[in-house]
Amino acid sequence: MPDAIAYGGDWNPEQWPEETWGQDVALMREAGVNRVSVGIFSWSLLEPAEGVFDFAALDRAMDLLAANGIKANLATPTASPPPWFGDAYPHALPVDADGRRLAHGSRQGFCPSSPIYREKALRIAEQVGLRYRDHPALAMWHIHNEYGCHNARCYCDTSAAAFRAWLRSHYATLDALNEAWGTAFWSQRYGEWAQILPPRATPSLPNPGQQLDFRRFSSDALVELYIAERDLLKQLAPDVPATTNLMAGAHWDMDCWAFAAEMDVVSTDHYLIGARPEPHIDLAFAADYARSLNGGRPWLLMEHSTSAVNWQPRNRAKAPGELRRNSMSHLARGADGIMFFQWRASRAGAEKWHSAMLPHAGTNTKIWREVTALGAELAGLAGVAGSTVQADVAILVDHSSVWAQDHPAQPSSEMDPVEEAKRWHAALWRAGITCDLAHPEGDLTGYRLVLVPALYLVSDSGAANLAAFVRRGGVALVGPYSGIVDEHDRVRLGGYPGAWRDLLGVTVEEFFPLDGPIELASGWSGSVWSEVAHATGAKVLDTYVTGEPAWTRNEWGDGFAHYLTTRLDDGALAEVLAAVTAEAGASPAAEAPAGVEVVRRSHADGRSYLFAINHTGEDAVVTPRGGGPVTVAAGDVRVIPA
Repeated sequence: MPDAIAYGGDWNPEQWPEETWGQDVALMREAGVNRVSVGIFSWSLLEPAEGVFDFAALDRAMDLLAANGIKANLATPTASPPPWFGDAYPHALPVDADGRRLAHGSRQGFCPSSPIYREKALRIAEQVGLRYRDHPALAMWHIHNEYGCHNARCYCDTSAAAFRAWLRSHYATLDALNEAWGTAFWSQRYGEWAQILPPRATPSLPNPGQQLDFRRFSSDALVELYIAERDLLKQLAPDVPATTNLMAGAHWDMDCWAFAAEMDVVSTDHYLIGARPEPHIDLAFAADYARSLNGGRPWLLMEHSTSAVNWQPRNRAKAPGELRRNSMSHLARGADGIMFFQWRASRAGAEKWHSAMLPHAGTNTKIWREVTALGAELAGLAGVAGSTVQADVAILVDHSSVWAQDHPAQPSSEMDPVEEAKRWHAALWRAGITCDLAHPEGDLTGYRLVLVPALYLVSDSGAANLAAFVRRGGVALVGPYSGIVDEHDRVRLGGYPGAWRDLLGVTVEEFFPLDGPIELASGWSGSVWSEVAHATGAKVLDTYVTGEPAWTRNEWGDGFAHYLTTRLDDGALAEVLAAVTAEAGASPAAEAPAGVEVVRRSHADGRSYLFAINHTGEDAVVTPRGGGPVTVAAGDVRVIPA
């Protein structure tokens, strides 16, 4: 990452007459832009006919950036094959679960398992790499764009053959596959590999193991495409870092942990979901996830919006100051780059109503004034670059568990694992406690508290990892319907929560999904879910009014493991989390009133920056730990060095 905060957005000069380019770059300099993403959707211009390449316009754009001191995240344009590709290779277009082959006409019109797509993608990537590997504007390779956003799974015959090859590499024998998938049920036992298909539309419920493995395979296919392009570019330019923009926290079709392991720097896109009552808390979840994917190191916000997006039912414009608060929240949570889609708002095309740094109305606008003010502010915060965020708390999340729980045959469709993880994270946000997200099999060393809001599926090693964390003196809190199945979505027998019965000192004999609230002896209430549980060693801290355990605490080695058997309402959950964070010794970076976000970034040499972001309409007083009170005006942001 750079010694300054990267600031800018997607620049798409191919959308505009070349006489506007000079104005673009002059305005970029006025706004403090030092980084742009280039070439993301330029395949049809760079290769207008198969095997015919034309880089003259991109050459001039890159040279213009270099002449003005602006660096480029140069993309491989492989996210959007040109019309000639679909015309020449219709069998390489994606097929949905109903068997419809999707036509060219938008973006990501390819089957991820298609050999011909991979061949053509690597060819254009190689041409880009050879031409620009030594260009003075080049800062980073931006490989593809938002992998799997629209074609996460393809059900064509090519994908079916690739899926069978993936299964053979994972299971080796049909006997092992049949055992993992439980194919004795509904007469599904396979006698030949060729009989196995993707989980296409069927008369009834698909096999859960088949559906889960197909989602794993589909994610792996996308990761393999990234690795293929990355390795090619690394051969051409070993010292140029490579990334691709994930959609961490918002798009769950790809395994972000697997992608992140292959990236030099994690980058992500984030857009506010307008229907959420506190969208800035959802933003914080996504930012914390991106930081965690990068192992706590600084990461890059590749895209967010200056104001409205174009793809929601009602595209809300951001209020004055919201652009700054959103950007500073990402910065506070570890981003070393604040970038937008896009630089200049498009005049035509599917995203013409998506906001940009330079709006349709030009420079005499709220957006432009805020863009230039943010650029100046970020330039003054160059010292923040390279600092990190330390968290005492982690929330376990795993894409395989989300995918398994996505199967329609569940005890309750209202048990949404992603929303539950976000709800627990939001409770910590309101308490001023910064947390990481962690993979169940990841390193939990250094955390005081590990939360497991909704981890339906966990492997044996993941289960043992949490138990070892508690044994070493950590505190854990496990939510209901967690630890239920193994990595193949097979029930762990002997009583729930099978993976952690001993750790929690609790055995659950039956689930009781709810259609209304349930009252606890403490006066708290739960909803959606309850369980008939028996304490087999744990201390019962709260019960239902009928006497069954609702909250338990078990001593395990040098630590403690808590369990909830219901989905507590927000107020009760906040109180439980306050109790377990206190027990673990986790505390906020500052005292702050409700609605004020406080996060600290620190350097190894002791320099630190406390970010205080006031999301309310009232002035607020923030008191940093070990410091004096600071007033943060309504809607304002203060960065307090220490």
